[in-house]
Amino acid sequence: MSTDAIAAVILAAGQGTRMKSKMPKVLHPIAGRPMLAQLMATIDALAVEPGVARRIVVVSPGNGDAIQRAVPGIELAVQDPPLGTGHAVMAAGETLSGFSGDVLVLFADSPLVSSETLRAMLAARHTAADPAVVVMGFQPTDGAEYARLILDDAGNLQRIVEHRDASAAERGIDLCNSGFMAIDGAILPALLNQVGNDNAKGEYYLTEIVEIANRLGRHCAVVEAGEIEAWGVNSRDQLAQAEAVVQNRLRHAAMAAGATLLDPDSVYFCHDTVLGQDVTIGPNVFFGPGVNIGDDVTVHAFSHLEGCQVAAGANIGPFARLRPETEIGEGARIGNFVEVKKARIEEGAKVNHLSYIGDARVGAGANIGAGTITCNYDGFLKSFTDIGKGAFIGSNTALVAPVKVGDGAIVGAGSTITREVAADALAVERSTQKENAGWAASYRKRKAAEKAAQKK
Repeated sequence: MSTDAIAAVILAAGQGTRMKSKMPKVLHPIAGRPMLAQLMATIDALAVEPGVARRIVVVSPGNGDAIQRAVPGIELAVQDPPLGTGHAVMAAGETLSGFSGDVLVLFADSPLVSSETLRAMLAARHTAADPAVVVMGFQPTDGAEYARLILDDAGNLQRIVEHRDASAAERGIDLCNSGFMAIDGAILPALLNQVGNDNAKGEYYLTEIVEIANRLGRHCAVVEAGEIEAWGVNSRDQLAQAEAVVQNRLRHAAMAAGATLLDPDSVYFCHDTVLGQDVTIGPNVFFGPGVNIGDDVTVHAFSHLEGCQVAAGANIGPFARLRPETEIGEGARIGNFVEVKKARIEEGAKVNHLSYIGDARVGAGANIGAGTITCNYDGFLKSFTDIGKGAFIGSNTALVAPVKVGDGAIVGAGSTITREVAADALAVERSTQKENAGWAASYRKRKAAEKAAQKK
């Protein structure tokens, strides 16, 4: 394997007890995907040659299967029992046997690191000084319990000192350890072999390899990043904070690409949301996974979209819900309180008010009146409704699937349609209207007398 290849070792063996969850901590979602997958996407975005050849996730016994199902394409190494970060990397040693490229050590519960920072760390590894270890440092607002990075006068990293072991002067240092490292894979086994566990916890700390590398005559370096990139997620509260960071990034990216967000802070994106140019998004719009929006689309306030395709010039909402496998054609209109599921609404069609269209096709230019529903489920099976081009469906119509309405047909308001309607035909299914002259006046007179009698 090329010595320039990269292996990512992602530490994911933490129990995550503060999450109070049966799910492994690293599978809790951020922007619609597990935080581990968020980190994997960052690795994939490195855009370095020859690229990341290995993705090794260090897990604890019992959670590996769930992690591998949720995030395919990874190799697993098991840390049992958990004896510190150095021990976790040791657990990946057999899998890394013979690897001499760069090794990125990352934390699965710290998903906010940027690909730009990781690229900078890899670039620092290949400077003339040839540092054995490059550590991502940051300057937190509150140093709290963070380990400090101790530099020499030339700016080389000499050692990492844990907060509890630091002197008062060392605690005054602003530069702290994130835990992220880029390591020369050729020397990594030698470094790990000298990591000891002579401490109160009896654990092996990866931070020791910096001092060991210096003793072996190798430089170590620091690449500084923003505090947010070092954030860890250990609780539901911290998960919400990480979600807010990612959402803010997605919103700014959407606007930079040509979308208008009328109230950015209230719009929620998924990691894979695609927006065309000159899209306008109203307040409180939610995008679930798998949404692709074409150019010049307007999505009005309080709409919920997932798993759907919306073509150019369409108009959605307010208060619309587009569910998976929905396709909205060019210039189509989906209005307020309309739900569409697994249906194709073709070019220029309108479903404007208070309707449900599921397992259906609505032909180009068709008009669906308020209160119309496709009755697609009989308690056992889903069936299809086909509404032809230019058809007009009157308000409060029930279309009992499987059923077809031909091109240009008209269905009268209040109808329940159970049989095919031919093209250009009129279909009306309702009771004959009856009228009793003067009945309303006599009814009011009778009820008024009854009410007066009750008061006596």
